[in-house]
This record gives sequence, C-alpha cells and structure tokens, in this order.
Amino acid sequence: MTPAPTILQIARKTIATERDAIGHLGELLNDDFAHAVTCILASKGRVIISGIGKSAIIASKIVATLNSTGTPAIFMHAADAIHGDLGTIQKDDVVICISKSGGTPEIKMLVPLIKRGKNKLIGMTGNPDSFLGKQADFVLNTFVEKEACPNGLAPTTSTTAQLVMGDALAIVLLELKGFSSTDFAKYHPGGALGKKLYLRVSDICKNNMVPKVNTTTDVKQVIVEISEKMLGVTAVLEGDRIVGIVTDGDIRRMLNKHDNIKGLTAADIMTADPKTIPSDTLAIKALEIMQQKGISQLLAIQNKKYVGVIHLHNLINEGIL
Repeated sequence: MTPAPTILQIARKTIATERDAIGHLGELLNDDFAHAVTCILASKGRVIISGIGKSAIIASKIVATLNSTGTPAIFMHAADAIHGDLGTIQKDDVVICISKSGGTPEIKMLVPLIKRGKNKLIGMTGNPDSFLGKQADFVLNTFVEKEACPNGLAPTTSTTAQLVMGDALAIVLLELKGFSSTDFAKYHPGGALGKKLYLRVSDICKNNMVPKVNTTTDVKQVIVEISEKMLGVTAVLEGDRIVGIVTDGDIRRMLNKHDNIKGLTAADIMTADPKTIPSDTLAIKALEIMQQKGISQLLAIQNKKYVGVIHLHNLINEGIL
C-alpha cells in the first residue's frame, strides 16, 4: 500500500506544475490578445469555438462561460465540422480553434474551410509557429513547458492553460461590455446564485400566510393566530399601522412571568417598533438584516402598509442561506 506522504507529494507536485504554468501565461499575452477581444466586440455574430480531444472539452467550457457572461457562443467539434457541421458558422461569426500542437489532421482540414468563408480566425495554441498559429488572424499563446503527467502525454497543464486563457478572454469581454450583476441574473435565473440576484421579499411573502392581530386582541387569540399562520410570529396593528410584533419567544416569556394570563392583550406582551423591510427589497438583503440583528423574521411593508412576513426558514428553503 502506497503511504499517504507519497500520495500527497505527487498531488502537490502536480498542483505546483500547473500553478507555475498559469503564472507564466500572463507573460505570453501580447497585442494579438487585445486584437482578438476587439474583433469579438466588433462582431455582429457569435463566437464559434472548436477543438479536438481534450481541447474540445475545454472549448465547451469556454463556450458556457462566454454565454453566461453576455457573449453569445457556440461549440463546434472539429471532427464534426468537417463532416457536416461547418454550417454552424455564419457570415458574421468569429471562430476560435483550440489545439495544443496546432497541427492535428482535423485542424489542418478545418482551418482552410474557415478561411474560405472569410470569418476571422483566432487560434489558441501552445505553438504559435504551427499550422494553426500561422493561419490564424490572431494567436492566443498557451505554451507550457511540460505536462503534469510524468510521461508528458496526458493533457493536464496544457488544458489548464487553455481554460485560464478562455476565462481571461471572457472576463475582459464582460468588463468591456459593462456586464452587471443584474445582467448576470438574467442568465442565471435558477438555483441559489440566481435567487440571490433577483429574488425579492415580495416573491417569498406572497406564499406565506399573513398573521396579524390588533393591540386589544386577547392573548389566547394571539397564540391561536401564531399557531394557525405557522410563522412563529404575528404583527400587531392599529388600523393599518404596525405598532408591534409578538413572537414565540414573547409567548414563552409571558408564560414564565404570568401565572394568570386572563385579561392580557397583544399590547401587553408585544415588542414595539419591530424591524420592517420594504417588500421590493432583495431577499439576500433581508438575510443580511436578520443576521446583523440576530432575528429570524421581518415584517414586510408596501407603501408603508403591512403585507406579510419573511422568515429565516423561507430563505433556507430557497437555498439563499
């Protein structure tokens, strides 16, 4: 059985090799990178990204990153392109071909077809002097000295370099386009990430019951209201105005303090001037307030009128916390 220190040593060596390669990548950037970005920004079409083998997998990831950050992109496998998928490329599209060597048979067949269509071609390769490097309008140099694989065969460091170069391209485009968190939310409506960016208090409150009592409501009825509405709390109103809140904790403190609760009303046990939040506030902001104040619910208001409750459990259920 291989001892743990040996296993960890191999893992750390692999990470260090890839770290060093990425650190060197910045030194390889030149005007071609800037020209490639300018070309994409000026294009009226999409970014078509192609590759073969492991580079094709990296191409798919870069496509996903570009699409999620506001740059329309499509993946086209290099092998499929020369067998019918070349029609994916339209007149105004910019094409990125990814290849470590820049000289695989599929790339050598694909590149002339792209050039024939007069599309701008960006080559991402570890060998700028390769067939792809010489044919491309702009070259993104992803040269690495060695793979992390001890045999120098399995694409490891080279694909990491391609991935990082793709991220650099996507983030530069994002910033130059002024792509904001609001824009980001449009492309990520699902999951906790999207919810943090667009879900509002009103979106949650509308699914909750609306517990409320008056200042003169008998304590027994207050307990019933809290139980029936299942939020552990009720607002206390005078007309339409919020004047207090009664929580499960207030009920427990009342029972510890009073042997006889007959005659007690909501006004006797409520906490006055409770924390409120406008219903159009982002739900993530409601979470921040709850954490700062050490509370588990907020009363939502709209046009200064009470409209419901947002509870910490709601935020947990939505995946925001």
